[in-house]
Amino acid sequence: MHLSFLRPLYETAGPWASVYLDGTRNTEDAATQVRLRWRAARAALEMAGCGPATAGALEATLLERPAGEGPQGLVAFAAGGRTALSRVLPAPPRREIAAFGPLPHVMPLLAQLGESLPYVQVRVDRTGGDIEAVDAGRLVHTAEVEGRETFPLHRVKPGGWSQPRYQRAAHVTWQRNAGDVAAAVAEAAQDCAAEVIVVAGDPQARPMLVARLPEYWQERTVQTDIAAGARAPGADHTALDDVTVAAIAQRAAANARVAFDRYHTQHGNDAAGAGLPAVVAALQRGQADTVLLVDDPTSTAELWIGPEPLQVSFDRAELLAMGVVNPQRVRADAALARAIACSEADLLFAAPEEVPAAGGVAAVLRYADAATRRR
Repeated sequence: MHLSFLRPLYETAGPWASVYLDGTRNTEDAATQVRLRWRAARAALEMAGCGPATAGALEATLLERPAGEGPQGLVAFAAGGRTALSRVLPAPPRREIAAFGPLPHVMPLLAQLGESLPYVQVRVDRTGGDIEAVDAGRLVHTAEVEGRETFPLHRVKPGGWSQPRYQRAAHVTWQRNAGDVAAAVAEAAQDCAAEVIVVAGDPQARPMLVARLPEYWQERTVQTDIAAGARAPGADHTALDDVTVAAIAQRAAANARVAFDRYHTQHGNDAAGAGLPAVVAALQRGQADTVLLVDDPTSTAELWIGPEPLQVSFDRAELLAMGVVNPQRVRADAALARAIACSEADLLFAAPEEVPAAGGVAAVLRYADAATRRR
């Protein structure tokens, strides 16, 4: 999982208020129930030291946004009187949380997102395309692209000597429009760090679009010919969504296999790189490529941190030696999440049997140095 969507959180100094609420709306008094849950969360935050400006910002975010129907979770993080990140999740949180501390408490959000890889979904025809890009935090961006060429769009059969000219002109029009859509798709994929691009729609426009994508994105593209790719208003996209979910699951499984294979190749059976001390050391050096983590909501492990993301340690004295004036003690998972996000590492949730080392955490390394044990 790419955590780049979390980086804006770490550009603002804390303390941070983090709230996870059950926002389910499937009864007549649902709105009242959500307000009561928020009231209890706000009381807990204020008792922990959260100021009225930050609490008020969260209240506006959580209660004043348009509400969907059915089961859902509400998550928001705020500091300095401003909400920096909020999400509506498709299911309630495993437990409701109101936390106030030096760092945002993001691990429950990441665990609920799981391996929800960023992706781009495209519905294309000969005139343009509809694009939906979803980042790792499930923030959705949509765009409608209309190609610059509008005539001719169809291969007519007028007969006579002019027929081949009309045929070629229509083909050129489709190609140019496909190029316009491809440019927008590549930009959307770059912006959300897409792992998968799913292309549906007109059977002749689809391959034209894919052929005009950069090779990097072509390798991550899945084409489907299901009717759900139609751009017509009101078209049912359920089948396309099913294909997208399957493509994401396949890519996530492949990524996991690669990460675990690399870990075992690097470390064999000697558990080097495993356990919280080894992972902290790798993050300090910017050496961690992927952190493998067993999600444990009951963990009470803590670390010391400084203001910079890679200033993380078990030892307060070590941070003081680095020049950190006022080290702070925080949840270990919050410190790990910040270091992972800001060092451009990835996070991969693992089952306990996949990371048997103490602490349920290990690191796949970017490089080896003298301090790294032989693989």
